[in-house]
Amino acid sequence: MRIALVFDKLRDDTIGIYFERACQALGVGYEHFWTRDANSIPAVYDLYLRIDHGDYQHDLPDRLHPRIFYATDTHLPNSWRCIRQLARHYDLICCVHRDGAKRLPDSVWVPVACDPALHQVPSMPRHWDVAFVGTEGGVPRKFYLQALRERYPNSFIGHAPHTDLGRFYGQAKIGFNYSIRHDINMRMFEILCAGALLVTNRLPHDNMESLGFLERIHYVTYQRPQELFALVDYYLSHDRERGAIAQQGKAHAQRHHTYRHRLQQILKLAEERLGVRAIPTAKPEVASPCAS
Repeated sequence: MRIALVFDKLRDDTIGIYFERACQALGVGYEHFWTRDANSIPAVYDLYLRIDHGDYQHDLPDRLHPRIFYATDTHLPNSWRCIRQLARHYDLICCVHRDGAKRLPDSVWVPVACDPALHQVPSMPRHWDVAFVGTEGGVPRKFYLQALRERYPNSFIGHAPHTDLGRFYGQAKIGFNYSIRHDINMRMFEILCAGALLVTNRLPHDNMESLGFLERIHYVTYQRPQELFALVDYYLSHDRERGAIAQQGKAHAQRHHTYRHRLQQILKLAEERLGVRAIPTAKPEVASPCAS
């Protein structure tokens, strides 16, 4: 089994690199190509997997099949227009966002995931009350973040390299998330994998439940600012209850929602829908030796 992974390595944390690591973990042979070099990709691979990185200037030539497009930005208006045009050229579309999969005919929802080798670290004291790594975004997330800074000064809220996500969330009691477009995002899996309690805004669909995550068992949700602060206050003062939910969320994420699992899902779809003999033998997930 040999896969051509097609994406631009413009950033060290682009999703395509997580899929490279998943190929390595599963023992799947692959080669990486930049989209600008798509016309020179030889027709010798069992599967051509293009991974969205937000640039649609180049596309795979018609001679390369079977090909799958992993679309990550269907929630962005400009990207959506380009993805919708590109979709007709692919044998299968996998969408990170569930709403995108519903809007694109014959596409499949394959959400983002976690990477235990990066997002879990050896056990460390959880001295941050709340952690949030990322950009503040617009209203209302930036207001939530400012309120958290003021109410819980012993917190980390800011930017960090993707290689340090596990360290920051691994030292936090609570990981805060606000999904701007009510989608399951990477931060949610990063927090879960690191063993912090995921506190996120309530999503309008059953997205989390359909992935096996249950509220108050694996994570907790809020709808309004006062509800958020009440939850944070409660779980900061109830260590055992907070730890139990966080550990169950961590275990479920690592058992079912890593990029290795996502690649296996895509390869299974390729076999079932495109006739590609692609499913490798499962290997144990690689993770840090110490639980947090």
